[in-house]
Amino acid sequence: MLHRRASTDLATANLADQIKLFADGASLEDFTRLNAEGLVAGFTTNPTLMRRAQITDYETFARELIARIPHAPISFEVFSDDFDDMKRQARKIAQWGPNVYVKIPITNTKRESSLPMVRELASEGVKLNVTAILTLEQVAGTVDALHDDVPAVVSIFAGRIADTGVDPMPIMRAAVAMAARKPKAEVLWASVREVLNIYQARDCGCHIITSTPDVLKKLSMADKDLADLSQETVAMFYDDARAAGFQL
Repeated sequence: MLHRRASTDLATANLADQIKLFADGASLEDFTRLNAEGLVAGFTTNPTLMRRAQITDYETFARELIARIPHAPISFEVFSDDFDDMKRQARKIAQWGPNVYVKIPITNTKRESSLPMVRELASEGVKLNVTAILTLEQVAGTVDALHDDVPAVVSIFAGRIADTGVDPMPIMRAAVAMAARKPKAEVLWASVREVLNIYQARDCGCHIITSTPDVLKKLSMADKDLADLSQETVAMFYDDARAAGFQL
């Protein structure tokens, strides 16, 4: 058992060496724990996740998170639908810390492109995470708008692409090739559904994958022997039937 556990931990560590694992959520406790464990290289959040976590003061939450994690990259998203106000929010968020990336949605709710604003902010040296990208046309426009000398993340919602029945891997491979034009741009596989996605993202050449704490917990199963997992599954069914007191 100790040998199996050590092998599993090694597999997880090796995977983290091959692609950056970011945690996605809105829990100070989860993020603090994951940062202390050392396998997570960065963090992302968004207004939807913050609302689900019942956060009511955006800036207070963000500043507390930065105080707890002052060095790893953390992405915070603007939430205005007006581009002038988005720019104001982006500049304010960028001032919160040197490890902060500002998440900018690829469009507003009217489908108006945010890329002119992305170009402007990138030229000012703001580290950006352009998010909610689902098409290669959006990837191409984003890469073109980024600045060669400013770090940036191109977040492609591969999980949502897969939800439509489309294989995201060809899109992700093409996106990685496009982003290579900008030396400080990184491609992020977003909206993870399962551990398999981490391997897929690695195999596509993605630089980063962001995942919820629930999926990250499943990394303990990385490279697990399938016969052992089968036996453990049977044992789970048996133990639960006994605990429920089932009789026939």
